Amino acid sequence: MTSRSPVGACVTLADMHVLGLALVPIVAAEKSRVPFYIAGGLLVAWALIVSLVLGLRKPAFPWNPRGEHLVIAVTVVLVLAAASTAVLTASPPAKSATTAAAGNGSAADLSAGK
Repeated sequence: MTSRSPVGACVTLADMHVLGLALVPIVAAEKSRVPFYIAGGLLVAWALIVSLVLGLRKPAFPWNPRGEHLVIAVTVVLVLAAASTAVLTASPPAKSATTAAAGNGSAADLSAGK
């Protein structure tokens, strides 16, 4: 005598596909900010390392022009990465009732003094 328990119930690949398709609009509506958090965290870590670990403890830092150029290049890349991921992962501001009402004014209302 075999009994089937809910734990042993099988979910097919087709069921998972349907679930995935149902979740696509929900997942796509909210942009992930994880790339920005990673790029920003790397920039903060780099700034702390350059200023506290290397800059304060080693008076001759960056030792030579090649090291200086390397530090500048890494900093520029990290700043550009943080700024670009901030722009790419940003979501548009939510419209409030006052913003929507102010944005609906037409040129005719403005010229009439309303």
